[in-house]
Amino acid sequence: MEHFGLLALIPPILTVALAILTKDVIISLFLGILSGTLIVAGGNPYTALVTLTDHLASMLADGWNIRIVLFCGLLGALVGMWNKTGAARAFGAWAAGKLKTRTGVLIFTWIFGILIFIDDYFNSLTIGACMKPVCDEKKISRAKLAYILDSTAAPVCIIAPISSWVITVMSYTKGSQGFDALGISEFEYFIRAIPYNLYAIFAILMVAFVAFKGRDFGPMARSEARAMQGIGLFDEKKYGLVAGKMESVCDDLKAKWFDFVVPLVILIAAAVFFFPMTTWMGMVGTEEGQVASIAAAMAATPLGEAFNNTDASKALFYAIMFTIVISYIYFMARGLLTIGKSAEAIVDGLKSMVPAIVILAMAWTIGYIIKKAPADGGVGLANFLSEAVVNGGFPLWLLPLVVFLISCVISFATGTSWGTMAIMIPIAFPIAVALGQKAGLSGEALINATMIPVASVMGGAVFGDHCSPISDTTILSSTGANCPHLEHVATQMPYSVFVALCCAVGLVFAGISQKDIVGILVTGVLFVLGLVFLPKFWGVEKFKLED
Repeated sequence: MEHFGLLALIPPILTVALAILTKDVIISLFLGILSGTLIVAGGNPYTALVTLTDHLASMLADGWNIRIVLFCGLLGALVGMWNKTGAARAFGAWAAGKLKTRTGVLIFTWIFGILIFIDDYFNSLTIGACMKPVCDEKKISRAKLAYILDSTAAPVCIIAPISSWVITVMSYTKGSQGFDALGISEFEYFIRAIPYNLYAIFAILMVAFVAFKGRDFGPMARSEARAMQGIGLFDEKKYGLVAGKMESVCDDLKAKWFDFVVPLVILIAAAVFFFPMTTWMGMVGTEEGQVASIAAAMAATPLGEAFNNTDASKALFYAIMFTIVISYIYFMARGLLTIGKSAEAIVDGLKSMVPAIVILAMAWTIGYIIKKAPADGGVGLANFLSEAVVNGGFPLWLLPLVVFLISCVISFATGTSWGTMAIMIPIAFPIAVALGQKAGLSGEALINATMIPVASVMGGAVFGDHCSPISDTTILSSTGANCPHLEHVATQMPYSVFVALCCAVGLVFAGISQKDIVGILVTGVLFVLGLVFLPKFWGVEKFKLED
């Protein structure tokens, strides 16, 4: 049995519904996981609880996951040192003096997010720590900051030629049935597919619009109006507690703006260094196929390939560990920390990340249960939804829209873009090849016919990663901005859905015409029209600021 049919829909629907109703993400995730294990256990509560416990433990035993947890905790420790030394406040005061307007701050944050394209986790947490004091100074809501962080994380990484995502997408594509017949490298295929990834492109452009124009709509308009009127930068009463709240506690004014920048530069430099270095380090050894030294590994594997083949969790973990040690020495040398104060700062920072880490562990667990087949302890939702595509008999021109929508549903329900792409690209690719060959296409025409549905899968996968309440990057964006998680989800959702709807129509026309420019133009027209009218009909006047 590959799936539990309609029962597989229960865990994600229950989780999202409870999160909205109770405003308690942790309890909602727990009950969603429990519902899944109950289905797998045939309704036996004892077996369900044992399975739930085992799944949680296995998620944290995974090497990738535990390194991400440790990276989050140590980044919290770095933020704790920034706060305890007063460096965060000093940087905020300095940047606020340089960036005179709210628009300037928003645009700078957007550009900063685009430039940090190495990894989505790194983007959300690092830029959030940098820009939060500046945004607070200009009365920019935490929801708006979280939205910018999230919109320059996965959407940027999926179209960046060098990122932790590229090798993953290329491996899924290269391994798909029929790819060898196209006569093209997986990297060239990825680059040429970027213009068809409409969701990622327009999600990034959406941030530019709200930054330049400031014309918000939906719950975001309410959050921004509350912030500008001094009512509050976030709304714990309406949306629940902030996961990872930590404010500056230093009264010492000795810190300067560069005391914030120095550890940040160290962190970025260390990340850039360790991304390829991790690959080279993994090649050194005495086993067959390994080399004798780092120099030999560097000679055997070019920089670009090493960068793309990296284990991002290792690279980030190494980077934050080196940054913590060097920053500790730096702050001690500057006279901004003592041994007692540094211990307190690190502990405060670690404690601030505990809620986010718990949510991450729960999100990974429910993602596992939703994705995996019953034989592996899951409900097989992804297999259930994928079958609907395979057995639907859709025409080639409609395939991009179908796989985009299915990918949106899978990624939103599971909170994972990589898992969605792992499932959907191997399905969409051979279907596109078969339908293209049936239509008499070959050469460049056949390549183009496969690019549109594959890019549509990537866009749909990013949609869920971008806005699902159980997505790790959504959670980390809330954490990086110190925003209530449900406020971030509620304020971002209308923007994400609006972009997805525009792209869905654009993909129909791209599928019919087999041209990327047609899809971009159609999506762009709908995008502009929506941004003209939505703020008029769903602006702040539709909301009560105190409710």
